[in-house]
Amino acid sequence: MSAITTKFLTDHKLTNEISLKELSQYAPEILELLTDDKEKRRQARNRLLNGYKFSKEQVFALIPLQRVGRCKSQVPVPEGSGLEAEEVNTCQVSNSTCTEETIKETAQRIVRNKLSERDVKAISRTLIETASDSVVALSHLSRLRRELRTLNVPETIISATFNPEVTRLSNKIQKERSNQCEDEGIDFPDHFSLESVTERQNLYDVSNISDKQALADVMIMLCICPAEIKNLRISNGDVTGYAKNRGQQDIPWMFRSLEKNEKRARELLTWIQKAISSGQLRDPGKLGSTYLSTFLKKDEFIPETESRKPLLPSSLRKLGSVFASIVHSPKNPSKANTYASEALRHSPDNHSSPSKRYTIVNMWKRGEPYNQAEAFKLFDEN
Repeated sequence: MSAITTKFLTDHKLTNEISLKELSQYAPEILELLTDDKEKRRQARNRLLNGYKFSKEQVFALIPLQRVGRCKSQVPVPEGSGLEAEEVNTCQVSNSTCTEETIKETAQRIVRNKLSERDVKAISRTLIETASDSVVALSHLSRLRRELRTLNVPETIISATFNPEVTRLSNKIQKERSNQCEDEGIDFPDHFSLESVTERQNLYDVSNISDKQALADVMIMLCICPAEIKNLRISNGDVTGYAKNRGQQDIPWMFRSLEKNEKRARELLTWIQKAISSGQLRDPGKLGSTYLSTFLKKDEFIPETESRKPLLPSSLRKLGSVFASIVHSPKNPSKANTYASEALRHSPDNHSSPSKRYTIVNMWKRGEPYNQAEAFKLFDEN
């Protein structure tokens, strides 16, 4: 694991002088590289501690103690013992990290034990206190509400999970992060340029076996996230099955994508979905899956002469929003904004610009120097 750790620190220019808060922002990315493997995480932590002289607090900020489907806490590490200590299960300590599976079990316990509003508020406080920040806390509470609604819990119990202060702080943090990223466009290699994706899209034969490349291209084409690939449906000019509507009424959204032909788009989507159902492709939306992110980080996509970060699965949707807007040939910035909103399936009642974090892409044509590109924006100063 020394090579992975060394490369990650070099690529992100991380040192032992960086704050705990900043290090924790890189935790999800390095955990994807280390996968759900306790031994790999232990070796990486020891490398940080002994090789790069990180403090124990910094080590656990970057590589927290967690495992998919569990709730983990940090066990005190004796002085001089390195980072060899075991991990234990608990949901009642301040350093624990709860995943969606644990929250699902919590919702079932609430129903099984017929817990009161007061008990549910106490559980909600625990989820808030054990989260790394308000954004994560709000996500945990939202998941809990979704699970409770699935179990037909009375609305009075569901209401006990709401916390206005957490919502306010989460919105504030996300706005600050969005502003920080406003002028940082997504870099993409020529392999994922508009021209390359369109060419492959036109050549795909659905009678052949699909692969990870086709999966990534279809996600760009339909501007979707990994969690939506299995349940998405296209019919009569509408698209349904979006993850944001999970557990709620599935509102049809207008069909708008990189592939203008609805029949062809539906054909490619069904092709990928059948491959996932048959086991030819892994489900990229499965909790903890690193299947797609590993593919996107292949060295062959980025020449050795270029120093760019690899694409993340979340980047595919962002590329799709801009690509879809471009291919529909907008006559003015306002129309480009509309096309991006429709591709992203933003509410038609929301007439503001699409979220900046979805539409900031360093846009250039295939073969052009990427480091001369400027951020492509669908909005101006006004």
